[in-house]
Amino acid sequence: MNIQKYGVVIALVVPLLGGNAAFGAGGGAVLADPGAMEGKHFHPKGKMPSKFTIDLQNGLRATLPFDDKRDFEEAKRGFVAAPSYKQIMAEAGNVAWDIGSYEYLLQGKDFDSIHPSLQRQAILNMAYGLYEVVPGKIWQVRGFDLSNISFVKGDTGWIVFDPLTAKETAKAALDFINQQIGERPVVAVVYSHSHGDHYGGVRGVANEADVKSGKVQIIAPKGFMEHAVAENVYAGNAMNRRLYFQYGVLLPRSPFGHVDQSIGKNTAAGTTGLIEPTRYMEKDFEELTVDGVTMVFQNTPGTEAPAEMNTYFPQFKAFWAAENITGTVHNIYTLRGALIRDALAWSKHINTALYRFGGEAEVMFASHSWPRWGNDRIQDVMRTQRDVYANLNNEVLHLANQGVTINEIQNVYKLPKSLQNQWAAHSYHGSEEHNSRAVINRYLGYWDGNPATLTPLSPRDSAPLYVEMMGGAGPIIAKGQELFDQGKYQYAMEILNKLVYAEPGNQAAKDLLADVFEQIGYQKESPSVRNSFLAAAYELRSGMPAGAAPKTTGPDTIRAMSTGLWLDFLGIRLDSTKTEGMKGVINLVTPDNGEKYVVELSNSTLTNIKGVQAPHPDLTITIDRTDLESVMGGKATFDELIASGKAKFEGDRKVFSEIGSSLVQFTPDFELMPGTKPTTGPSAIDPFAQAEPADSSGG
Repeated sequence: MNIQKYGVVIALVVPLLGGNAAFGAGGGAVLADPGAMEGKHFHPKGKMPSKFTIDLQNGLRATLPFDDKRDFEEAKRGFVAAPSYKQIMAEAGNVAWDIGSYEYLLQGKDFDSIHPSLQRQAILNMAYGLYEVVPGKIWQVRGFDLSNISFVKGDTGWIVFDPLTAKETAKAALDFINQQIGERPVVAVVYSHSHGDHYGGVRGVANEADVKSGKVQIIAPKGFMEHAVAENVYAGNAMNRRLYFQYGVLLPRSPFGHVDQSIGKNTAAGTTGLIEPTRYMEKDFEELTVDGVTMVFQNTPGTEAPAEMNTYFPQFKAFWAAENITGTVHNIYTLRGALIRDALAWSKHINTALYRFGGEAEVMFASHSWPRWGNDRIQDVMRTQRDVYANLNNEVLHLANQGVTINEIQNVYKLPKSLQNQWAAHSYHGSEEHNSRAVINRYLGYWDGNPATLTPLSPRDSAPLYVEMMGGAGPIIAKGQELFDQGKYQYAMEILNKLVYAEPGNQAAKDLLADVFEQIGYQKESPSVRNSFLAAAYELRSGMPAGAAPKTTGPDTIRAMSTGLWLDFLGIRLDSTKTEGMKGVINLVTPDNGEKYVVELSNSTLTNIKGVQAPHPDLTITIDRTDLESVMGGKATFDELIASGKAKFEGDRKVFSEIGSSLVQFTPDFELMPGTKPTTGPSAIDPFAQAEPADSSGG
């Protein structure tokens, strides 16, 4: 690579720190690959980029606007210092963070196994250390986690914006700025939104006693607690399994594996926590002065998160864009799974910020990526991202209203040329393909209008029919190899995927499909899409390793769950095939918070209603909510609490026992690709314990 083409970021070079395994990217076993620097593939079956992939990458290098180096200039601006260490250890003894594992990116050469635009983004995200944003007033520590942590200097202490994913990385950032700028107490913490990489490290910068005493304020957008907890509970186990693919949990950090996560390098694998906010911003715009710093908060619900807010600092002419405007076009649909976001609302909130604050802002910074300086530059980036989200919404619906379906739109929708030539319009975290499908899904749902696709056969049922009609495995593998050799990877994928579903034990078919997936992955600009193809290739070749569970969200999040949310999830975990003919009514009373629920099992369905008591229940359970939390967290059972006098059962236990024996504990070890499932034993967890919600880091 001609490094001048990408721009040089001063003081970002970091040494490789060996090949030790760490718990990273969602908490799975992430490897700092010792062969990455030498260009060796980490997998014995791995393939080098094909001539078709190389030709595509060379074409992109010749046509993308690499002469525009403003992002690199801004990424290095304000650099103060980098710490001497490159690893941050977790309290549990594992490596929580290792920026050095990505040093291979800084060798100054092109990688044909990485989309050139993604390589550029991955180098930009190697910024590591303390940076000054507003002289003497605002700093950021970057490269300590997936997100940035920002420090605003008040009259007496620090106002911390978005305290990272983990306690350990947040504490390291606070210690580092205190060392460099001078020690100050934390007087307030602001959570910009309800995803884990923006609040999970709060216990590294504040303790709960100081929050409860009023010494430290915690400020958040309206709806924060509800969405921080509830967004990732109902389908949390499935989200965690899918996170393996989106975040490349099992991919070594290598030119052939994990290179970046678009909005940062990766998520930290330390101790996550949550302290409830002390003040919520309820209005569309709300002004608040804390420790001499005036802040104007703009609520932006329904954008990157269900609860999110921007912040303007009129004293400093600085605009904090949260995760609404970063160095990438984001996810309308995040591949780990979440409710579809509203691209049009996102665009409108950016437009509101542009006209409200963009006319005078002199610096724009955010919870990811790097700041932008100068009013013209700020307005240009704001308009670019505003127009991307609006175009995505409007043009997709324009095409849908002319009959383009959800199964076609990804091959039809393209950004206008004027946006394609602007780096701020590139979809690293999202992708035009999956975001365009998301827009149609939001408005029209998953059906394309053809009755044949309304109630289709499952792939495992339809695939054998296709394989039989195509003459069996031999001709399919031969044709798949021919298509692969021609660089027709999408066509090869179409037929080989059918064969793998029909014959999940056919390793030759899985290996060839893995080769196809790998080349497609190399060609993708979005790391979420790249990781998904490369992770699928990994599992097709090696199977899904057992015991590599992704990091979730810790006991604070379970404690923050409402009793109703816990009961709702019990209903999801109920195996209705085991409850035919069972029925019963339970009154649940939690005296310490005054809550009452009726829980009813009928028609193989578990329901609950708050604020009501059944006149003739089969069973009444009385337990303080604080003690119920020990059951939810798996620290105690109901029977243990009954024995210690902390819970009381009055009536017939039969329905309680029937519910308990019918609950399933979900584990994130199901197959995403056929023939890859590891062997696991049954769960020994108490049936009423609540699994931790999914990790929402990264949005």
